[in-house]
Amino acid sequence: MSQNINTPYETLDPHIILDAVESIGFSCTGSLFALNSYENRVYQIGIEESAPLIAKFYRPHRWRDEAILEEHQFAAELLQREIPVVAPLVSQGKTLHHYRDFRFALFPRKGGRSLELDNLEHLEWMGRFIGRLHAVGACQSFRYRPRIDTKTQGHTPYQYLLDNNFIPTHLKTNFCAVVSALLQKIEERFQQAGAIKYIRLHGDCHAGNVLWNDTGPQIVDLDDCLMGPALQDLWMLLSGHNPDQVQLQLQTILRGYQEFHDFNYRELCLLEALRSLRMIQYSAWLAARWQDPAFPRSFPWFNTAHYWQQLLDDLRDQLMLLEEDTPDF
Repeated sequence: MSQNINTPYETLDPHIILDAVESIGFSCTGSLFALNSYENRVYQIGIEESAPLIAKFYRPHRWRDEAILEEHQFAAELLQREIPVVAPLVSQGKTLHHYRDFRFALFPRKGGRSLELDNLEHLEWMGRFIGRLHAVGACQSFRYRPRIDTKTQGHTPYQYLLDNNFIPTHLKTNFCAVVSALLQKIEERFQQAGAIKYIRLHGDCHAGNVLWNDTGPQIVDLDDCLMGPALQDLWMLLSGHNPDQVQLQLQTILRGYQEFHDFNYRELCLLEALRSLRMIQYSAWLAARWQDPAFPRSFPWFNTAHYWQQLLDDLRDQLMLLEEDTPDF
C-alpha cells in the first residue's frame, strides 16, 4: 500500500468513498455522513431507493486480510445462531472489498439506545447475551487474530512507549519501576488462574459497542475480536468504585451468563490484571496513532505531563490492588 503509515487516510476523500461503494454495485445518492470512529473511518452512505448503508474503511497496515475475514466470519457465525450482531453485507460474493489502496466493508444501518450500566436487568440480559456469544466463540479458534497475554497486551505496548520516547524524562524512572512490577504481578495472576480456556471474544465489549432496543442488546464493532479468557468480555460492563456495588453487578452478569455458558471462577483473579493491561495498551494505542491528524484533535489531553502523571498514579493504584489478596466474589 502506498499510504503514509502516519496519515493513512490522507487520500480518502468523499469521491473515493462514494466511488468505492459504487464499485461493488450500489448507486449512491451523494449523501455521506462521517460517524464517530478513530481506528477506522466509518461513514453513513445514502443509497438510491434503499436504506442508507454503513461503510467501514479499515485502517491500512493494521490487519492482514485473513484477520479481517476472520472478524467477518465470526460475525456471520453469530448471526447464523440468531445472536444479534451487526454483520458485514455480502456483495458480489464477498464481505471484504478493495478499492485503490483501501479495504472496506458495508454494513446495514442499525439504531438503538445506550446500555444502562446501572440497570441490573440490563446487566443480567447482557450476561445471557455474552454467554450465548461465548458458546459460539468456544466452538473453534482464530488463526490470524491476537490473543490476550502479558506479552502482547503488556510488554509489547510498554516497549513501544519506551522506544518512541513518550514517557517524560522526569517520570521515566518511577514509571518504569511501576510498570515492571505491575507486569510481574499480572503474570503471577495469569499463573494463579491456572489453565485458562482461550475462546473467541468480542474483545472490546464496553457500553459504547452495544445498541439497546426493545428486543434487547445488539453487539457492534468486532474489529478487536481476539482469543482470550471469558472475563475480558465481562469486566468492562462493571461500573462504579463501591466494592459491594461492583460485586452485585458481577454476580448479576454471571447469573445470566451461566444460563448459556459455563464460567471458570478462577478467572476472577484476572479482573484487575486485565484492567491493567488495557490501560497500558490504550496509552500505546494513542501513542502509535499520534501522527494521524485525527488523534491530536480528538484526544488533546494525551501526551501531556498531566496525562503521564495521572497514568503513573493509576498504574501505581493497580499495582497495589494486584498486591492484595484476590477479591472474593
